[in-house]
Amino acid sequence: MVKKYLKNMKLYQRNILFVLLASLALFSCSSDYPVDEDGLLITNRAECYVSSFFLNGADHLSVIKGSAAVKNDSCIIRATVLYGTDLKNLYPSFSLVTDAKLEPKITGLTDFSDLEHPKQYTVISGNRKVRKTYTVYLTAEQRPL
Repeated sequence: MVKKYLKNMKLYQRNILFVLLASLALFSCSSDYPVDEDGLLITNRAECYVSSFFLNGADHLSVIKGSAAVKNDSCIIRATVLYGTDLKNLYPSFSLVTDAKLEPKITGLTDFSDLEHPKQYTVISGNRKVRKTYTVYLTAEQRPL
């Protein structure tokens, strides 16, 4: 009696596992939601802008004096970094509109030491049709008296 019960239980468990795996395969193969080359969802949003910009040092602390000024109409970001900041080892961070993405990708510390040639980043809309290139201008804070 117990052996028959255990045999039926194993069969029942196998059937449930099969149904779960078949359901997973069915829903994971759906192509209703297109994705881009980065595996990010492509949406119908055409908005394309930067909400805010942050800049941290290698110690993960902010190096911006006050806050950065983001001008979306002219695609310019201006920030003053604290006196003594190592401009060769900074980590930029952008807040973007929903579903947008940034190029180039930020993968680690970035060298901002060439103030004559500011860094540029392109924001790409959720529908991947609108692109806006932002220029980041940094100014080093003057030595305190």
